[in-house]
Amino acid sequence: MSNRSTRIRLATVAAAATITVAALAGCSSTPASGNGSGSASCEPSKGKVTLQYWNTVNGMDQVVDVWNKSHPNIQVQVKNISNDQYGTLGNALKAGKAPELSQVGYDELPDLRTQDAFVDASACKAAVAAKSKFVPWTWSQTSFGGTGVFAYPQDTGPMAMYVRTDIFAKYGLDIPKTWDEYAADAQKLHAADPNLTITYFDPNNAEWCNGLLWQNGADMYSCSGGKWHVTVDNDKGKQVADYWQKLISQKLVRTDLASGSTPANAAFEQGQLATYLGAAWGYSGFRDNNPDLAGKWSIVQLPTWGSNPASGDWGGSSVAFMKGNKHLYESVEFNTWLNTDPEALALENKLGGLYPAALAGSKLPALSQGVPYYNNEKIFDVFAESSKNIDTSFTWGPTQKTVNLALQDAMAKATAGNGTLSDALGAAQATALKSMKDLDISAVAGK
Repeated sequence: MSNRSTRIRLATVAAAATITVAALAGCSSTPASGNGSGSASCEPSKGKVTLQYWNTVNGMDQVVDVWNKSHPNIQVQVKNISNDQYGTLGNALKAGKAPELSQVGYDELPDLRTQDAFVDASACKAAVAAKSKFVPWTWSQTSFGGTGVFAYPQDTGPMAMYVRTDIFAKYGLDIPKTWDEYAADAQKLHAADPNLTITYFDPNNAEWCNGLLWQNGADMYSCSGGKWHVTVDNDKGKQVADYWQKLISQKLVRTDLASGSTPANAAFEQGQLATYLGAAWGYSGFRDNNPDLAGKWSIVQLPTWGSNPASGDWGGSSVAFMKGNKHLYESVEFNTWLNTDPEALALENKLGGLYPAALAGSKLPALSQGVPYYNNEKIFDVFAESSKNIDTSFTWGPTQKTVNLALQDAMAKATAGNGTLSDALGAAQATALKSMKDLDISAVAGK
């Protein structure tokens, strides 16, 4: 399963990595020395144009083939950079060889903006007009609160719990609805079968961990008085960290598996894991990698903290207009089709599991029907409900990539017995403050 996202239901969808208008207005995510948003001409090119589009989505080459067949003068070449998405993109930017368009996760947008990675496409009337085609919060994020058009929203990732119903039935357990019940079931399952754990904790996936923090209202950043207030190390976050630390210390969850890896898929196949805490885009990963488990999965809401129905988001991406783009007019044409055309959206959902950020996504037949792999359950209704319960004010900081790396490093040490997950939050906060200071971005600890 790749780190991708999901679908949106009109007027009810929640945010995946929202940068609020207020935060952007009062707290610039770019250094004082530059605006990180060079503009470009929108004049159509003369003759045939070939665009480069880099992404990590399974089957995107087939989606682009549909475009290429009907647009002989605007051809698009696809490059999958899933093995090292931001390393590859970063090296290309440094060399002045970035593609015209690239997939960029919502949490990476502010970080890349500090590096002057994007071009503002608002010179193109079609780009400005595209605002009406997307769920409002997603457009606010990719336009940095309306300061330009730097990317188009593509998808989001509301989270839910994937459940091996056969395993729970075997041991006579009800599917947990709260995190307390989840921990109790973890003990019962492992006691019944030492080779069985309820799930795994991936210490090298900060984005996944952030989704769990998000669910509990563990806000990492806020803005007031023109300054970023960094609160990565907060009480709500520590509650989540301490919860998982206890499960890890009691060996009730595994820490040796990575999301989407071959060993993880094998563990699911062999019945060693009873649940998976993932985003909507994960539905296609099980379907494609574990076909023998068809009919054994159900998807339900995440366990809750008490009676609070809040959910979290993991993933979600945009398609950004990259610096150096000399074919902005054609890039807008393709980007608009890619992320708003019903045929393109349907293929992206079918092949790559995407959950569209476009308003047209709510009308796709595939997202209102049962999914055969999941006993014909209407699984996207579950993700739609999850979306309703995500806090749309959650904000990413301007150096989120650096902070995520620090969090992962500290989580890996904690799972190896060096420190705790709560300590990891403190390390991530210290990194956030230092990295922002290094970029002359005004930031203080606390609210």
